[in-house]
Amino acid sequence: MSFQPDDDTRHDLTAAHQKAAGFLGLVCTGPQVFGTSGTTIGRQAENVWLRVSRSSRRRAPRPTGQGALGAEQLVPASVPRPRLHDTVDWTEAGWFYQADVFDLVGSAVSSTPDLRHDPGLDDGWWTGLRNALAGIAEAPGTKITLRQAWVDEVFPKYLGIPAPAEVERTTGHGDLQWANLTARPFTILDWERWGLVPVGYDPAVLWVSSLLVPEVADCIRTEFADILDTPAGRVGQLIALAEMLQAVDRGYYPELAPLLADQARELTGVTPPQGTDPGLVR
Repeated sequence: MSFQPDDDTRHDLTAAHQKAAGFLGLVCTGPQVFGTSGTTIGRQAENVWLRVSRSSRRRAPRPTGQGALGAEQLVPASVPRPRLHDTVDWTEAGWFYQADVFDLVGSAVSSTPDLRHDPGLDDGWWTGLRNALAGIAEAPGTKITLRQAWVDEVFPKYLGIPAPAEVERTTGHGDLQWANLTARPFTILDWERWGLVPVGYDPAVLWVSSLLVPEVADCIRTEFADILDTPAGRVGQLIALAEMLQAVDRGYYPELAPLLADQARELTGVTPPQGTDPGLVR
């Protein structure tokens, strides 16, 4: 299940996208694409992609060194991603809108964050992903993704264990799931959450998003064993599991629920609290 906007939000995002296209002098063609967060809309405009996001007015202006603009400025050019060409921001009726003009790239591996079938990615693709994550780690992250207070809350609630006193961090993408990756050529999309993430979190997010396709999940564990099988990487895995179990508790990814609980139990030796049972999802 993806986080699709309701009708009112769709209407508002559509109007905001039309306004941004007017600001930037772009003529849009093709279908509208709503992001999996439910707060973004994108559409082709000639040979570029115009993406508009909506958040609370309190988030204005854009924080320095964060989001798509920060990634364009700070992440090495060697990391494959749509390059940012122009931006325009505005506030209206309690909302903060950000419009970004990117390179036009191919379709994502999956239309949803979780994977439903084996996409048949070759060795070169996996090498590209490893190199990209290494490149991101070289950038100076200015935003902490998943703060300690959140970790302190979700570990006992969704894993049944105390939270680690400290979380080792590295600069990472922060949302490395299948709707944010393209196959041919390999590209990483959506840089809104990039910054300082728990070590191992990026490959762990991809792993938990792949549990319905065991051959791909096993491939991720093999490709990133040098990170995931370290003490810090184990914490990164647990954080990714807790985050996904929280999403299950909110009504998303019901098919993943038992698989997530099994993996959490295997890593911790503790059965996750009853609230994570798929039959009890709110």
